[in-house]
Amino acid sequence: MTVTVVGIGGSLRADSQSERALHVALSGAEEAGAKTIAVTGTDLVLPFYDPAVPERPESARRLIELLREADGVVLVSPGYHGSLSGLVKNALDYVQDLSGDPHPFLDGRAVGCVTSAMGWQAAVSTLTALRSIVHALRGWPTPLGVPLNTAEVRFEADGTCSDQRAYDSLRLVGRQVAEFALGEVGHHRLH
Repeated sequence: MTVTVVGIGGSLRADSQSERALHVALSGAEEAGAKTIAVTGTDLVLPFYDPAVPERPESARRLIELLREADGVVLVSPGYHGSLSGLVKNALDYVQDLSGDPHPFLDGRAVGCVTSAMGWQAAVSTLTALRSIVHALRGWPTPLGVPLNTAEVRFEADGTCSDQRAYDSLRLVGRQVAEFALGEVGHHRLH
């Protein structure tokens, strides 16, 4: 049985620190047996979410369809002024389009939450905000959430990290999402 974990995050900067962190977390999900798909950078450039406008551009339809089919999700947001980036928040607003589904929003799915900021205060407050949003979307935040202080932790283009504990924590978040999905999908398929 294969599960799919969708990773959403990063910034508009190609190959940003938050995008690199997302790929490390997704590698943990892959290690646990999940197929992963990353939606990052310019893939997240969507019109401001407007529930009164039913037409969606192709990029928004793709995001919603990926989330609809996802067994688990990993979210990574940079911390801007103590909270999520507008890019990530707007993408999460589109989850409203799943409200009429049999499993609305992110219902029944584990969601790994990771944040990155140039300091602990913004990293931690952004993680708290991200976990609150996941609760509001009926998702199950993984037991481990990871705030990254990018003044102390650096991710390289080759996937390595300057801090082994941060690297291991990210991989654990990805594994937790995949392992929950494997258990939940198996449970739902049996019943």
